[in-house]
Amino acid sequence: MEYRARRVPVHRGPAGWSAILPGQPPPVTLDADRTVDFAIVGGGFAGLSAAERLRQLNPGSRIAVLEAGRLAEGASGRNSGFMIDVSHDLASGDYGGTGGAERDRALLDRQRRLIAFNREAIAYARTVVERYRINPAYFRPEGKVNGAASSGGHALNQSYSRHLDRLGEPHETLDARAMQEMTGSRHYVSGLYTPGTVILQPAGYIRGFGEGLRSCLDVFENAPVLRFMRASGDWILETPSARITSGTIVLTNNGHLESFGIARNRLMHVFLFAMMTRDLDAESRRRLGGRDRWGITPSNPMGSSVRRISGDAGGHRILIRGCASYRPAMRSTARDLDRARRVMRSRFDQRFPQLAGMAMEHVWAGHLCLSRNGVTILRKLDNGLFAACCQNGLGTTRGTMTGIGVAELASDVSSPIASFFASEPEPARLPPPPVSTVAANAVLRWKEWRAGQE
Repeated sequence: MEYRARRVPVHRGPAGWSAILPGQPPPVTLDADRTVDFAIVGGGFAGLSAAERLRQLNPGSRIAVLEAGRLAEGASGRNSGFMIDVSHDLASGDYGGTGGAERDRALLDRQRRLIAFNREAIAYARTVVERYRINPAYFRPEGKVNGAASSGGHALNQSYSRHLDRLGEPHETLDARAMQEMTGSRHYVSGLYTPGTVILQPAGYIRGFGEGLRSCLDVFENAPVLRFMRASGDWILETPSARITSGTIVLTNNGHLESFGIARNRLMHVFLFAMMTRDLDAESRRRLGGRDRWGITPSNPMGSSVRRISGDAGGHRILIRGCASYRPAMRSTARDLDRARRVMRSRFDQRFPQLAGMAMEHVWAGHLCLSRNGVTILRKLDNGLFAACCQNGLGTTRGTMTGIGVAELASDVSSPIASFFASEPEPARLPPPPVSTVAANAVLRWKEWRAGQE
């Protein structure tokens, strides 16, 4: 059996979270053929978590992580930086999957199990921070707020609050004054605070994680896997510079699973776009007001996430993220980025008129992988071949969780995480392009219009 990559990751714009940190040391590259016990394809949240768990379960084993680019330059440095414990459903109108289905006890039980797994993943990430002495400013358990900017958004928050009550999850409603005191903005009419989310500097976390792992295993950068095939019972992985022979391959490359022909026409490739201010000087911070750090997700999933960070995380900055495009070829376009720049500029100025027109230092695209039926791929694909992919827009938490689970599965040890996802169906098939591409983008634009001020 041979799997050949039809494409390698291509990113548009800098990975902003990485760009605001001090420069990385030169990459550790794969410069000679090697033999290992486990080869992990992808060095993001899932890949590094899998490497750490494999190391724990298989003392003395030879493990290599192969990252196509630099650590934290891919999706792991292009997200909003929320490690969320209370799972949300991006396909729903208010994250909760409300409506008739919410009354289904099985759905609530499934969500409770996912929340428990999410908290296990967050606790695991905390041990990573402690073990590898990652800067605690990159991992802050401070919670997040669902921000509502309209009566419609407020109604969605109220609906989500009822859903959280059914789940037995703590939360607090914030009024407009509390939101202004937090953000410095009059844009929000209310908020819904949940305490369990960790606010990340995701690039700092991933960089620190990778450097820590190098003390006990190999982490190679600029090493895209071009193909892999079976040979005499082992797997051979080819990169542009060398080969790796491995008894086991673990694929943690999210949507690029499909690049190898796996789950073809079952994965939805969506790009979200973000922009980040320059480092705010003292006068700008005075005009802005509010707290130094906070994180807002939108009450409507098609709205904008907003973060404010303080100096230790890479300067005093504001990030705003949203504006989706569906791109099944896994490449966003220059037109996508131009449109996002205009839309996000308008959204920023609406929220922060005291900073209107401020120059933005970084604008970028980030790749999400979703499935129509909201399932994740965590399973054995072949003898010695495993995958933890399709994180459904929850890559920091679910990537960590499925990285743990796939390592347990590949090590043949009991894994409640792997058993849970193995019981789910395959990702649903998608309509064929180009009709599906046109239709999906039309639906996304309509949903953005419906989201309005959110």
